[in-house]
Amino acid sequence: MAILIDQAQWPWRDWLWCHMISDTSVDELKAFADSLGVPERGFQGDHVDLPEHMRQIAIERGAREVSTREILAALYAAGIRQRPSERHGRPTEVPIHQP
Repeated sequence: MAILIDQAQWPWRDWLWCHMISDTSVDELKAFADSLGVPERGFQGDHVDLPEHMRQIAIERGAREVSTREILAALYAAGIRQRPSERHGRPTEVPIHQP
C-alpha cells in the first residue's frame, strides 16, 4: 500500500496543483488526506487535488513521488479507475442512424 503524488503542474486559481492517490483503495487515500487536513472538497472521486504548498508535507509523511503516467497506471492496476474503453455507457462502435 502506498500513497503516490505527482508533480505540481496543474494551474488553477493562482496555484499549481498535483494529484495524490492510493495504489490500493479510496479509503486509504481519504484517511491520508484527512491526516493532512485536506477538506472533503479536495477529493475528486479517485484522487485528491493537492496544492503545491501541501505537496512537500505529504511527501514528508510518506507519499511517494511519481510521474503522472505512474499515477494513471496505478489507478488502472488497482481497479480504482476504469480505462475509457471499459467504462459503462460508452459504445464500442458508433451506431449508424438509418432514416
